[in-house]
Amino acid sequence: MLTALFHIVIFPGLLFLGVYALFFAFLDRKLYARLQNRVGPPWFQPFADFCKLIGKETIIPEGADRRVFVSLPVFALAAVTAAFIYVPVWSITHPLYSFEGDLIVVLYLLTIPTLCFFLGGWYSTSLYATIGAVRALTQLFSYEVPLFMALLAPAILAGTWSIAGISAYYAAHPLYILINIPAFVVAMVACQGKLERVPFDLPEAETEIVSGTFVEYSGRLLAIFKMAIDCELVVVAALISAIFLPFYAANPCLGFLLFVVKTLIILVLLCLFRASMARVRIEQMVMFCWKILTPLAIIQIIVNLLVRGSLA
Repeated sequence: MLTALFHIVIFPGLLFLGVYALFFAFLDRKLYARLQNRVGPPWFQPFADFCKLIGKETIIPEGADRRVFVSLPVFALAAVTAAFIYVPVWSITHPLYSFEGDLIVVLYLLTIPTLCFFLGGWYSTSLYATIGAVRALTQLFSYEVPLFMALLAPAILAGTWSIAGISAYYAAHPLYILINIPAFVVAMVACQGKLERVPFDLPEAETEIVSGTFVEYSGRLLAIFKMAIDCELVVVAALISAIFLPFYAANPCLGFLLFVVKTLIILVLLCLFRASMARVRIEQMVMFCWKILTPLAIIQIIVNLLVRGSLA
């Protein structure tokens, strides 16, 4: 009981995820700034921002449902934390929690934060927040299909719906990793939309609708929402690295170090994509996902089915 509690709360649970998410936020902002020829923030800036928000007053908008308004940030952070415990951290052969079908559960849990963003903006009774909420939901219907298909395509070839099983299969058959390169590209692009990063940061377009869905959130509630977003970046990077970069070490310490290296590689790629693109309009986002990303994901699934059939 105490061991399970330690894993959920301390490592690799909420505490580790929060600390690593703050480090990810700093590295993302620093690299993004350097790519734009700016200095960027100091290493402690994300933690300082979190502490500052925690100490500020929390204001509930007039007319908003208080219970829903307050509980949504907690639900978002809890869903991200729950998803993380199914992703291999120090070993793909002995993950903390694993079962056949945990990939589906992780994808489901990663959908909850976006729904919380939508409901948070909807229940804020603010025009700007409502516009941001609608955009968040519109993006959800755009990127979820190609993202899910891109992540499920490697599972089809591996013959398992377990994240650890997928990693173990491609670790044993490294040449098959090359087959999933199109799915990797689709997943990386779709994740930019899921994480609401440039060029798909439409729900929180600062020059258009201030802070979008979070315009009425303040204090500790906004801090929890921001923490959930930073943690979601870590979980997405860990999930992609586990499926598309299934390299591991037998030693747990080396395995954990390799986990850090792989997630940092994913972060750098996401940051490069973010720095090289300009914001698009919402209809461009929808058309891009449905006309380009989804067909690519479908082709990847067909290819993997054919390869799987030839191996049977």
